[in-house]
Amino acid sequence: MGQTILLNGMVLSAMPIGDYDKRLVVLTKERGKITVFARGARRPNSSLLAATNPFAFGEFELFEGKTAYNACKISVKNYFRELTEDIENAYYGFYFLELADYYAVENMEAKDMCNLLYASLRALTKPVFSNRLVRRIYELRMLVLGGEYPNLFSCVSCGAKEELTTFHVRRGGMLCSACGAIHGGIPVDASTLYTMQYIVSTPLERLYSFQVKEEVLLCLERIMNEYMDRYIDRDFHSLELLNLLL
Repeated sequence: MGQTILLNGMVLSAMPIGDYDKRLVVLTKERGKITVFARGARRPNSSLLAATNPFAFGEFELFEGKTAYNACKISVKNYFRELTEDIENAYYGFYFLELADYYAVENMEAKDMCNLLYASLRALTKPVFSNRLVRRIYELRMLVLGGEYPNLFSCVSCGAKEELTTFHVRRGGMLCSACGAIHGGIPVDASTLYTMQYIVSTPLERLYSFQVKEEVLLCLERIMNEYMDRYIDRDFHSLELLNLLL
C-alpha cells in the first residue's frame, strides 16, 4: 500500500459508510481539505472510534490513495469536548467547521486557516469571550483568508483615507462621509471601524484579546450579516439551527 504520511489538522465532518466505516473531511495544515476513509472506525473496540468525530484535532497518519486517503492512526491532541457539552457552543462550533469547509481548498496548504479555526474554537470554550463576538471575528478573518474581505482602510469610491463613516455592502467596503452621502450604506462609528480594521490586520495570537460595547457588536453583526448574505452562496445548516436557538 506504500509509505504513510503524517498530516496535522481537524475533522470537519464525518459520515457513516457501510456497516463499520466512516468517511471524513479533514482540514490539514499541509494539504488543505482532504477526504479520509477510516476503516472499522464505528466498531466499539476501534482505536479510531473517538478520533473520527468532528472537532478532533491532531496528527493523522494516512495512506495516500489516488483520490482519497485511508486512516492508519490518529493521535488526537484536543477533542473539544467542552463544545459538545453545551448546545449553543456546539452550534457555533459546527458553524465554524462548515465555514472552514466552504473556504478550504483541496490539496492546498491551509496552515493559517487551520490555526484560525483552532484558535476560534478555543475562544468558544472560554466564558470570558462573547460567542457573538467570537463568531464575527472568525467570519471576518475567514473572509481575509478567502480573499473576499471588504476594504476597511480607504474609501472604495474616491480612495480617501479619512472620515470613513459608511459601509457599503455592494461596493465592498467603506465610504468617506462625502461619498456616503451620495451612495448611502450602513453608518459606522469610529469604534466599529477600528474593531474591523483590528480583526483583519492583527496577528492571530492577539485576535481574541478584546471586548466591545453592545452598540459596536450590533453594528458589526449587521455589517457581517449583510456582507456574507451577498458574497457567500451557501446556506449553513448549523447556522440555521443556531438562529432558531437564539
